[in-house]
Amino acid sequence: MHAIVCHASKDLRVEPQTEPHTLGPDQLRVRIARGGICGSDLHYYQHGGFGTVRLREPMVLGHEVSAVIDAVGSEGGPFKVGQRLSVSPSRPCGGCRYCHQGLPNHCLNMRFYGSAMPFPHVQGAFQQSLVIETHQAHLLADHVSLAEGAMAEPLSVGLHAIQRAGAIFGKRVLVTGCGPIGNLLIGSLRAAGAGEIVAVDLAAGPLACAEKMGASRTHNLAEDADALKPYTAEKGYFDVMFEVSGSAQALRNGLECMAPRSVLVTVGLGGDVSLPLNLLVSREIDLRGIFRFHSEFAQALDLLNRQVIDVRPVISHTVPFSEAVKAFELAADKSRAMKVMLDFGVGD
Repeated sequence: MHAIVCHASKDLRVEPQTEPHTLGPDQLRVRIARGGICGSDLHYYQHGGFGTVRLREPMVLGHEVSAVIDAVGSEGGPFKVGQRLSVSPSRPCGGCRYCHQGLPNHCLNMRFYGSAMPFPHVQGAFQQSLVIETHQAHLLADHVSLAEGAMAEPLSVGLHAIQRAGAIFGKRVLVTGCGPIGNLLIGSLRAAGAGEIVAVDLAAGPLACAEKMGASRTHNLAEDADALKPYTAEKGYFDVMFEVSGSAQALRNGLECMAPRSVLVTVGLGGDVSLPLNLLVSREIDLRGIFRFHSEFAQALDLLNRQVIDVRPVISHTVPFSEAVKAFELAADKSRAMKVMLDFGVGD
């Protein structure tokens, strides 16, 4: 079999790998069908890492995948050969203090696909064959495509952000940054009953997608730098803000629009930034971060299977996995691409 391996910045290769054969009783061997290129995958490809995290050895990328079962570790269970799955990349240890506290996304021994945080690195899921634990497997309904199934992971991030925000129903919400996560978040906010969703970005393409996903209004700040100014009147307009771009300027601009006792959830990673602390204090604004997800993955599959959220507008391109470099270069071009999907040649 072959896998997409990142050796260093701009050094991405489709290489042969040893195919797994041994299965435990609670394991499945799957054929990867579709894989979405994530922002972290792009950071490894473009920069060899992000923040202080750096590649120290070659690493298979990828954590947004769907698959078809190729073999089961034990007969008589709920899983059968040929079933279509979305695969959760989250594999907490279950034994550390954070797992025991019900915070598995903060597991001290997390094995999250395609992560260079630990060493040796955790190899990713962009490989033709993979052995997974049964708890990672979530069945797709017949009417849900494998490409949609691969969107469950980024959808889970948005769902976790909403969980961190608290009550959303009827609220006025601002979303800054309309990449794949931002747009999936908008779809989730619409499903959660947000009263008004205002989306902000610097490009027309992402904002057009935001409208399809359910945004009430959109503003292109590259065309109108003062578009948010009306929302700053009378101590702010919005009850909840999701900052998804990772931009320090977007964070500051959005804070000016936040009403007293509102909630700011930071989703995008932008490094160290300065905050107008007086504004947070005087308006009693809650600042909340998010990190990955866990239980939300099952919720994402339920929403996909019941067709509550349509993720298809976010998928802009599909490229054969053998053309990985082309796919990654396309995904890096935000003027052309939203979510670029790799096709591993299985199913659909």
